[in-house]
Amino acid sequence: MQPNRLDADLENWHDFEVESRREIIALLRSIGEKNQLIRMLVQGESDVCVTSILEVDADSNSVILDCSINAEQNQRILGARSLSYETTLDKIRILFASARVEKCTFEGAPALKIAVPTTLIRLQRREYYRMSTPVSNPVRVVIPLPAEMGGGSSSFPLADISCGGIAILDNKLLLGDSIGKQYGDCRIELPEVGPIVTGLQIRNCLDMTLLNNKSNRRLGCQFTDMARGALNAVQRYITKLERERNARIAGLG
Repeated sequence: MQPNRLDADLENWHDFEVESRREIIALLRSIGEKNQLIRMLVQGESDVCVTSILEVDADSNSVILDCSINAEQNQRILGARSLSYETTLDKIRILFASARVEKCTFEGAPALKIAVPTTLIRLQRREYYRMSTPVSNPVRVVIPLPAEMGGGSSSFPLADISCGGIAILDNKLLLGDSIGKQYGDCRIELPEVGPIVTGLQIRNCLDMTLLNNKSNRRLGCQFTDMARGALNAVQRYITKLERERNARIAGLG
């Protein structure tokens, strides 16, 4: 069950469904370890309980939650057919749901128990996850050029990628510097994820002088007309880059 989305400005968010049990358990444990408060929606916005994760037990497939200080609300929670939950972890909103809540005790005190959710949603703002792409073996985007620019297509290396767009390097100054210029049917080959097709709109331009005195142009481009499946592929690739970066950091530690 996908939780209700509460923001009116959700076009600035992109959702990513997590289905890996191992990853879900790790996320829930991190939420508990960081003492993040969780909004439990019993009957939508009209009945909200603030709770926290006390324990995640993978062996018994259970998540132990703090109960409400209000006895009547606890009864409504236990009688509810479904509940949804909302919290944050490292500036990313986490949403999940449960079909049933049971009474239990934890360290001698009353608590609530739900099953480990089979899926959860991570909602993250576009600007939060801008990842640099590899330099030695760059990811490339192929951009079809309009007739007035000679037609055909050209390939450009990416400097970074986010859920909202990419930055590309145009060292031959083929695309000009026109803010707002749009290019359709651009193709990006995401390593180990696959190709995606999207429109691009140039949103900013920066001319740079490199150490060898050669010039380069960095163009910030926003995704346009991108299918949901392509956005999910971008998120998977960003997650892959992040894991590789964290592995490198851990190896240096």
